[in-house]
Amino acid sequence: MTSTDAITAARSRFSVLLGEFRRTAVLVPIDPHGSLWTAEFGGVRWICAFSNEQQLARFAHTQGDADRPWEYRTLLGARLLDVLVPKLAESGIPAGVALDASSEDGVLFPPVEGVVPDSAVVDLGMAPGTEDGGER
Repeated sequence: MTSTDAITAARSRFSVLLGEFRRTAVLVPIDPHGSLWTAEFGGVRWICAFSNEQQLARFAHTQGDADRPWEYRTLLGARLLDVLVPKLAESGIPAGVALDASSEDGVLFPPVEGVVPDSAVVDLGMAPGTEDGGER
């Protein structure tokens, strides 16, 4: 398999995974302030979502806070990507979704074309504060 074939296969697998995520209800914990639990990493605000209560419990354990009950909302992946990510991105910080963040099977749905609406896409060719994408 050539590297081009491997990239095509990986994109195909991700496309299938993205479609499944969009159709699936996931658990999104609520932070102590009553908002969806997010974490900032690499300049992106990630909404933390979990595929089931066991994954959420694993996350609670990694946070050192497994002894209390965790409040969460159940939302469709499509709602996270199509509604909530753009809403967070309005604050000027790019947003995406981290599914099962504390596990080996975790997946990131970044703010890129084909994953989130165009209004929330990060233009990777543009350096902040430039018009032409050039270096500062």
